[in-house]
Amino acid sequence: MGRTRTSASTSAGSRVAYGKIAGTVALVAAAVVLIMTVGVTPPDDAPASDDTRTAAPVPGAAAPTPAPPAPIDRPNASDAARLTSWAKRLARRTTIPARALVAYGRTEMWMRSEAPDCRLSWATVAGIADVASEHGTVDGGRIGRDGLATTPILGPLRDGTNGTAKVPDTDDGELDGAARWDRAVGLLQIMPERWQRWRARAARDGEAPDPHHIDDAALTAGRILCDSKADLSTPKGWWQAVRYYRGGGDGVGFARKVFTSADRYATRGR
Repeated sequence: MGRTRTSASTSAGSRVAYGKIAGTVALVAAAVVLIMTVGVTPPDDAPASDDTRTAAPVPGAAAPTPAPPAPIDRPNASDAARLTSWAKRLARRTTIPARALVAYGRTEMWMRSEAPDCRLSWATVAGIADVASEHGTVDGGRIGRDGLATTPILGPLRDGTNGTAKVPDTDDGELDGAARWDRAVGLLQIMPERWQRWRARAARDGEAPDPHHIDDAALTAGRILCDSKADLSTPKGWWQAVRYYRGGGDGVGFARKVFTSADRYATRGR
């Protein structure tokens, strides 16, 4: 009987030991999984969290916070000094390069007369530029004093891979260097077909518009947004215009990212 009790006690102790080991292994495995997933960004279409502090913007539910307006455009006078002063002031608040803000502000100013019902804000243009190229700073680039990107910015080929829509070539590779498929070009990542249709030279000096020039890219982006015939001061109109700008692919995911940036810039600029 003594040996039997000793055997049962040993067996019970082994089960406890194995249980502890299994628990430890499970904890280690969980920790490894946690470490490996830290910093992984969820997909654009992931369900919004119940926590409203981190929930993704709901399409059509709201427009970004109204931004302080750009200076009033005076067609018969030079507004360069006022626009530059405005841009420098906002640059300190938003961390957007002042040279880029000049372009975004001018776009709002000029679209007031070209498409008054559009009610486009510089903050929306800035939000798109942030998502498209981080205001020209992606991959170590920058915007020079002349407004040109130091390195050309080209998007992925729209060939149906990696979640892209198939967009056959429309410009014989003239803008994007690709002869079979199109891809977005420039600081505001505009597709060649839309660039050809809406391009504008902000300097009005007779030179050809350049998608790698921030003034031309921003003004062309503004014209595309307002071509949606939407009122961007309303929730429905804002989401409609930004998804129209995207023109294919995950328009909702793109608009959510733009919303977050535009709302942040508008809030900081107040």
